[in-house]
Amino acid sequence: MIDLLVVGGGPAGLATAIHGVRAGLEVVVAERRQGVIDKACGEGLMPHTLRHLDRLGVHPHGKPIRGISYRDGSRHVDAQFKHGAGRGVRRTVLHGALLDAAVEAGVQICHHEVREITQDCDSVRAGRWQARYLAAADGLHSPIRRSLGLEQPSPGNRRWGISRHVQTEPWSDHVEVYWAPGAEAYVTPVANDCVGIALLTSQRGGFGCRLAEFPALRDRIDGCAHEPDRAAGPLRQKVSHRTAGRVLLVGDAAGYVDALTGEGLGLAFGAAEAAVDCVLAERPADYDRQWRQLTRRYRMLTAALLQASAYGPARSRIVPAAAAMPAVFAGVVNLLAQ
Repeated sequence: MIDLLVVGGGPAGLATAIHGVRAGLEVVVAERRQGVIDKACGEGLMPHTLRHLDRLGVHPHGKPIRGISYRDGSRHVDAQFKHGAGRGVRRTVLHGALLDAAVEAGVQICHHEVREITQDCDSVRAGRWQARYLAAADGLHSPIRRSLGLEQPSPGNRRWGISRHVQTEPWSDHVEVYWAPGAEAYVTPVANDCVGIALLTSQRGGFGCRLAEFPALRDRIDGCAHEPDRAAGPLRQKVSHRTAGRVLLVGDAAGYVDALTGEGLGLAFGAAEAAVDCVLAERPADYDRQWRQLTRRYRMLTAALLQASAYGPARSRIVPAAAAMPAVFAGVVNLLAQ
């Protein structure tokens, strides 16, 4: 019997496995996909996310990010990070670096799909494995979460993310957030010759259709080569609890509000470390409380911004208000980034 089975070999699952092995646990990662995994996401790593990666010994290549810029076509406001730069990193580069670190640490990675799990008071059975604990890192639409009855209906508009990599030299060292009536566009420098653009919207239509809402951005990348688009969603996932017996939910499987504030990976890495600590202490039930404490600021700020942006008149005032109160805007940005 192994100590910890991690189902899902994305960034959250690999971070959980690395922390587990370094703490002396025997860890196996079960991931049905082989090689480096891509995903539709913003790809901007906040400064606190880089500190989590430093603790894991992972240093992915990318482009420095000095702050956040809000734009609506007629005005903009910039906020600099006060406690070190972030980094724009392609998801494939990040995943590859984490995969290398996991293998080097001694994590056993098996390409196997886990369909059903059972558990008793002493262990969890999943596929061919028996483990003392199981960390479910199987993504936004986690089958394990659903099978355990931890999933709840998510009220409000269903929001989706669509991303595209455009071959062009980055024109800014900030993550630019463009606001339009029906969508937001996040532009992140990720390489010397590439920017990632992620669109968040609750409206139907592909990347090109939604990009038309941002004429300044559309004109800037017009004619540039790009890679195939990727999509993810619905983004909001409501979860009743992060633990069920000896199973702990990590990463997107643990619940998700929205990508508006860009904290997802940093929170996932922090929760991965907390989950391993609870396993080591033989106190899995403590994990849900720790997860709530860790994510409280993100959940409150993101929910408030989502609520404001869902109301047309309030949404149209977000960038003007930030521009009118730059110190307040910078304070919020650094609260999320630190």
